[in-house]
Amino acid sequence: MKFTKLFSILAGLLSTVGTAMAGEPQPTYKSSADFARYAMKLREDSILRLEPQVIVPTESHAGGAGRGLYPWKLNIVTTVFWVGESAGQNNPVHNYSSCWDLNWWRSYGGVDGPDGRRKLEDGGTVPAGFIPQQNPFYFALPYNDVTSGRHKSEARKVIPWFNATFEQEGKSVCRDRWIMIRKGMRACYAQWSDVGPFRTDHWQYVFGNERPMPNLNRGAGLDISPAVRDYLGMGGMDVADWKFVEYSDVPAGPWSRFGENNTFVIDARRKTTRVAQAKKPAVGDAPAVVTK
Repeated sequence: MKFTKLFSILAGLLSTVGTAMAGEPQPTYKSSADFARYAMKLREDSILRLEPQVIVPTESHAGGAGRGLYPWKLNIVTTVFWVGESAGQNNPVHNYSSCWDLNWWRSYGGVDGPDGRRKLEDGGTVPAGFIPQQNPFYFALPYNDVTSGRHKSEARKVIPWFNATFEQEGKSVCRDRWIMIRKGMRACYAQWSDVGPFRTDHWQYVFGNERPMPNLNRGAGLDISPAVRDYLGMGGMDVADWKFVEYSDVPAGPWSRFGENNTFVIDARRKTTRVAQAKKPAVGDAPAVVTK
């Protein structure tokens, strides 16, 4: 496999050089070092034609968010969707349900309308008429690991965290996973709450190196909630970068405040429970004596 790939790269390099020799103006070189740099540039160009351009950051940021555990997906057309959205125009399926929750809008607490009645909460926005019962920072990607109550045949092989998080057959290991979304100099975090846009089977893009498939929304490959849109200052159809992140690498922010499915909320509740249990007197302990 490595030999075949190397052969292809060399073939592309030779083809490029051959074209230049056949008729294109040939650059002049002042030294052998200049020629070596030019040859290396041709090689890099050939590789980029064969390999998708995926950047894995090597620098370390506060909170670990810059670690290269998962690769970035760059320049992804991004659209806005919301809990309770009706079907129509370029949205062929309503969002009263999600792929993982038949009563999504009820579980969320209402319709997460993208315009009008929204209020500011720690730099992000939430519905003005109710407290969301799930994380308002949510997204959708075009892959569902479960179908007909069972995991898909490729799920165990292609999902990087499958073995570490698998609990039972048919229970999604994708639902509520975190991603980092970047637009310009701003970044936020969100949880996976539905599947789309348009597809439920494109694991080659979600977990691999393919680009999103062509679709009615200019090849959109990521749906984001109104809260994510507002925090990043994005439009209804925009372009952003995203990558998977481990929960341990997600810093606190407006995405850590609300939701029964929110890992931050679940962790805080567990810690409170442990503290309360530690303070509770053991059975048989003598009652405290109050003196005056």
